[in-house]
Order: sequence, then structure tokens, then C-alpha cells
Amino acid sequence: MLKFVDVPRGMPEKRAAEARRDDFGEIYREFAAAKAEEQASRCSQCGVPYCQQHCPLHNNIPDWLKLVAEDRLEEAYQVSQATNTFPEICGRICPQDRLCEGNCVIEQSGHGTVTIGAVEKYITDTAWEKGWVTPGKPMKERPESVGIIGAGPGGLAAADALRRRGFQVTVYDRYDRAGGLLIYGIPGFKLEKHVVTRRNGQLEAAGVKFVLNCNVGEDRTFEEIRGAHDAVLIATGVYKSRDLGGPGVGLPGIQKALDYLTASNRHGFGDNVPAYTSGELNASGKNVVVIGGGDTAMDCVRTAIRQGAKSVKCLYRRDRANMPGSQREVNNAEEEGVEFVWLAAPKGFVGDDKVTGVRVAKMRLGAPDVTGRQTPEEIEGADYTEPADLVIKALGFDPEALPTLWGCEDLPVTRWGTVKTDHRTHETALEGVYAVGDIVRGASLVVWAIRDGREAAEAIAAKLDARTQVIAAE
Repeated sequence: MLKFVDVPRGMPEKRAAEARRDDFGEIYREFAAAKAEEQASRCSQCGVPYCQQHCPLHNNIPDWLKLVAEDRLEEAYQVSQATNTFPEICGRICPQDRLCEGNCVIEQSGHGTVTIGAVEKYITDTAWEKGWVTPGKPMKERPESVGIIGAGPGGLAAADALRRRGFQVTVYDRYDRAGGLLIYGIPGFKLEKHVVTRRNGQLEAAGVKFVLNCNVGEDRTFEEIRGAHDAVLIATGVYKSRDLGGPGVGLPGIQKALDYLTASNRHGFGDNVPAYTSGELNASGKNVVVIGGGDTAMDCVRTAIRQGAKSVKCLYRRDRANMPGSQREVNNAEEEGVEFVWLAAPKGFVGDDKVTGVRVAKMRLGAPDVTGRQTPEEIEGADYTEPADLVIKALGFDPEALPTLWGCEDLPVTRWGTVKTDHRTHETALEGVYAVGDIVRGASLVVWAIRDGREAAEAIAAKLDARTQVIAAE
């Protein structure tokens, strides 16, 4: 250990931009064993591990780095999965530059952070290869059942934790595949889909039941699901796309980011996607403009490149330093041919029967707002038109109106539409109803949803345990 002075930071080899533009395979190659051990040995084993403090799951990062450095991989995997339901997913898609790696002590001292995410991915991929990952079957079955609405990371994390305790778990989801945004929202070049589907297979093998193509409020009522289970967990995520105003906003050729990404991912599965085949949700040969500066926008621009777009531009109203998306993703996009247009905001769209351009206002950064970020201000008279055959709106997501959709007006929500819960137990004001992830937090990170799901599972188990003890005492 403590080799960070002599051994420089090293990432797994990244495929050349020219090669990765042509497919949806992941862009980073696997670490070789010797390289993983070398990079893990750079950990300083500091007394106060800020990497662990800034990980939402509080993963025991220094411990499993030490085990990797000592070539004790199976033990490293056991330590890694003890706090994280899906370490192979977090190792791929977590914004480590903003979380663990961004707070690494040796990074702050100028020696370059430990490549925590890449080592985490290596540990779990090796565990799958060696057969160390097994279904979490319980030692003893319990009669109580829990219904989970939503098969995204929060719901699946809770399902895994509850099933390991012996509860009967049923997961309901609107889509035909479990995984939520892990399946249909995140492109394969960041998260290849077999990584998600094999984990779903493990959950099924452990006894988790999936009811797919199930729209709550249409196919089954919320009260029907409540009546069938001892507890219910809401983990629907947020899927309502934020919209734009302005002239021409309804022109054909202006698409929502999630619709676009879902069509691309479905096509990758081999599904029949008419909107993709027709070109409506396909960037091939088009001048593409993506509006937004978050990780979803990065997913869209890089997908458009792979679909063979003629040109791809990303409009963002602030500058590079104030962009909310991962800087690593911005760099990858630029390498692949995406052009970023900073300090640019849409004012409207031009075209007759379909969009042909975006009317763009040039911006400057003014005084800081209450959060400390500088507020974008329009520069008068500096408008121009950006040519576009396909415009993708990647402006973020808001919660759907669940009380209305589900006919459950007593489900408490905030003024933003997110579900109100007790932040300690994740329980709502409705007896036995819990909620986790983005439907509580608003659009956030996968790792936070996993944490919420695991915490809610503990709270549900504790409450059902207490109820069982009361019944036994009577």
C-alpha cells in the first residue's frame, strides 16, 4: 500500500474514439489483474477516508482496495457487496469524479485520485466470472409479503434486501423488462444491458416475482396492490419530461430525451420500434441539437453520434465550469465529435411542417443566485439560428401526479409532486406505504436510489418484525 507517490494514477484503456463511435459497447476495457492490484495499492489507507464519507452507500472502499492490492479478490467482493446491492453497476455509471474519487485524500494532495470506480467494476466482473455471485436466497421463509411498485434501482435494491430476509416480494413495473432507467434510459456504452439482466435473473432465482407490463391505476389499482401485501414500497422514479416554451415548440422533429433513449435501447434489444425505423427517433444523417447540460444530455449526444448523425451540437445556457453533467462524460463526448455550444439558450424553433432550426439566444453569466451559481442573462440582439433536423430536449424530469394517476388522493405529496416520507424510515403518512428514490428526492443518482431502497427494506423488516412479535405475545 501507500504507493501513490511512486505509481501514477491509471485508468483502464479507453477504446479509440473512431472505433467506439460505431457501436454501443462500453468504452473502457477491463483492468488486468496486475493493473488493478497496482492501482488499488495507491490507496493511502487514511485515517478518515473521505471517499467513504462521500459515497452515499458509505462503501468500505479502503478495505476492498487493500484486499485487491493483496490479491484477495473474493474477500474484496464480499466486502464490496456487503454495502452495495449492485457494485458492478455503480462501478460503471456513478459520477466518481463528484463522489468518492473527487474527495480522495491523495487527489487533494496532488497525486491523482485512486481509480475507485474502475477497481470496483473489476472486482464484481471478476466475481461474476468466477461464480462468486449467487442468488440471495433466505435461510428461512416468512409469510409476510411486500409489493414494490417500480423495478428501477431503488425498487430492486429493496427487493434484494427483503428477499434475503425471507419476505415474499413482488415487483410491479410498467415496462416489459425490469431495470427502469438502467435498461431503457442509460445507453449501452455506459452500461451494457447484460449487466442489468443477469442481476435481474439473480433476483428471480432468489424468489422475487416480477409483474411486468403493469400500469398501476390502469391494469391494477393502487388499493388492490395494498390489499395484497403487508407493506408497499413506491419506487417509480420520475418520468415526466420538463418542457420548453417559445414559438414552434410543437413542430415535428422535436423530441423528448427519454423517448429518444428508450427507442435506441429497444432497438439494441432487437425490438420492433416503428418510430426508430421511420427515422422519427433516429439521428442517422441528421443535424442534431440537444438542449441541456446534465448526464441525460450527454447520453443523447453520444447516442446520436453512434446512430450516424451528420452533426451533433449540445446547447447549454451556462459555461463548462457550471455544467451539472460529469466532466468525464463531456470529455468523452468531445472526443467522439460532439460540439458544445456554451452560454446558449433556446428561444424558439423554426420550420414549416417540421423543425429546421433552433433560435438561440447568446447568454452571459451575471450575479450569483441564492445557491451561489451565477445566473445566465440574455445578451440582447445576439440571437442566431442553429440548423437542426432533430432537436432533443434533455431538461430533466419531474414526478408524475401519482395521487391522480392512481386514484389515491390521500397519498401525501410535496408542492413539487414528490412523495412525502419520514426521512428516517421512508414511510409515508399511509400505514404500511413507503417510498424511495427519485419519486421522493426528485431526479437524482442511481446510487442514492440504491441507498434509499436498502434503508427502506430495513425499516419495513423492522416494522413487520415488531408486528409479528405483538401477534405472538397475544
